[in-house]
Amino acid sequence: MTSPEPCPVARALDAIGDRWSLLIVRDAFDGVQRFGDLQRNLGMARNILSDRLRKLLDAGVLQTQPASDGSAYQEYALTAKGLSLFPVVVALRQWGEDQLFAPDEAHSSLVEKASGRPVARMQPQTADGHVLTPDAAVVRKMA
Repeated sequence: MTSPEPCPVARALDAIGDRWSLLIVRDAFDGVQRFGDLQRNLGMARNILSDRLRKLLDAGVLQTQPASDGSAYQEYALTAKGLSLFPVVVALRQWGEDQLFAPDEAHSSLVEKASGRPVARMQPQTADGHVLTPDAAVVRKMA
């Protein structure tokens, strides 16, 4: 699935940029793999879920596979392309934590399985490891 759009951000949004698609990807990272479980967890209409799953399959973000329990069901699993969205989901989560919750408001948190410690804050970095600020970056357009 390719787009004529020359901007990488626009192409990414074409592939996975709507609310439902990103929530499906989020749930896939949380281990939700079956259609019915996705529908229950997200509370979305079957036709919308079917459409978003098809788009994510077409984009190579998800793949279908036989159910892990040996039943006749199929499951949706993240591909390598889908797994590479993990930093995007983490960045959105951290932005939401920082910008959309009151300081004392409860919310879920992302922690390392092994240690139980919170995941470090994501920040773009320069090639030598310093924090990159918006005013220190520029998009170089190709001619």
